[in-house]
Amino acid sequence: PIIPLERWSLTIQSSDHRGHTWNWAEFAALPHEDVVSDIHCVTRWSKFETRWRGVSFDTIVDALPWPVEGWVMAHCHGGYATNIALADLVDGRGWIADTYDGEPLPPEHGGPARLFVPHLYFWKSAKWVRRLRVMPTDAPGFWESRGYHMHGDPWTEQRYS
Repeated sequence: PIIPLERWSLTIQSSDHRGHTWNWAEFAALPHEDVVSDIHCVTRWSKFETRWRGVSFDTIVDALPWPVEGWVMAHCHGGYATNIALADLVDGRGWIADTYDGEPLPPEHGGPARLFVPHLYFWKSAKWVRRLRVMPTDAPGFWESRGYHMHGDPWTEQRYS
């Protein structure tokens, strides 16, 4: 999908249904970080030293007026969703990326912004992210409910459940 910047938003929803939303201007004003990392696809390809820029999940969590713990379900435009343990997003492990290789993230790669979790298989770095729902317990997303592994660690080859 093509999401115009004036219609883009990112919402964090707590497990008790509180919400916090950033529009594009508010998101763009958050502190951004440059990240250089390898990415790995479940289909057995890797791309080395990719260059990203985005807002760390730590920055997002710090902006919330409630504690965040447990798991996160990333919901995306187009109906896709994936589950991720909060521990895989904090402490400098996850970002909402809006730039790739020095350019704004194009729509075909999830732009204007996507989840970026480089230490997990790339299906966990959900494209076109629009909402992050905090959950007290884990639940499968789109690919996980179709047999992909719930965690997706490429170093232990967690491709399928």
